[in-house]
Amino acid sequence: MMRKTIAHDISIDGTALHSGSRVTLTLAPAESGTGIVFRRNDLDGATIAARHDLVTETRLGTVIAANGASVGVIEHLMAAIAGAEIDDLLVVLDGPEPPILDGDAASYLALIDAASLTSQPGTRQAIRVKQRVEARHGEAYAVLSPCDTREFDFEISFATPAIGTQHLVWNFSPEGFRRDIGPARTFGFLAELEALNAQGLARGASLENTLAIDGDGLANAGLQRFPDEFVRHKILDAIGDLALAGGPLIGRFEGRRSGHALNNALLRALFADPANYEAIPA
Repeated sequence: MMRKTIAHDISIDGTALHSGSRVTLTLAPAESGTGIVFRRNDLDGATIAARHDLVTETRLGTVIAANGASVGVIEHLMAAIAGAEIDDLLVVLDGPEPPILDGDAASYLALIDAASLTSQPGTRQAIRVKQRVEARHGEAYAVLSPCDTREFDFEISFATPAIGTQHLVWNFSPEGFRRDIGPARTFGFLAELEALNAQGLARGASLENTLAIDGDGLANAGLQRFPDEFVRHKILDAIGDLALAGGPLIGRFEGRRSGHALNNALLRALFADPANYEAIPA
């Protein structure tokens, strides 16, 4: 397969999830072999490659940093880029995060669609998992194991009946991503919002872009798109985090209460030993 980028620049304005500031995001074509690169135009054009080894923070979103700059909450955009199977792209920002938009990946897919995909010379590379690797923290874990397809097996469990226990096994395809995973919104707990705001976090969260859990129910249930939207969004996050591998991972991902920290730890474990993987044409 040839490599893919977008046909032309496209921009959108929106609110950043954590800082609450207005941010302009521009997606631009990139030369074959560039990979996915972020550029902070508000910080003298500092660039940061979308790589797992440049992740510096995973508490409430995945943050990458290099050259004196950082970009946070990249997982939704990275999931959309992976869902569209884009290999080379320049992401230009004038703020610390991409805008949250609709709290999903489908919003970014719509932006990519408006820019159109185009093929360019060069072979698309994938990473095939050759042997099992895992990352654990308490009862939570994430595993990559050999598989001929890109399979995701995820389970979450929360005490509130608004979520409960949700489990989904899903095989990646661009069409399936658009239908099953991309529209799933992020979620949060209203009881934690005031404390997060005091720390300068979640200031851009709203009842229009985040499924808000209030006790045993949802404060904005009309926004919910799937009965099991919470586990679907966790798969969305995992796709975005695993996209920092630098190419599609051919293997089976299993997550149990896994989040950004374990997803990144899993990639670091994978690449710690060359026997764990091999690069192949996609």
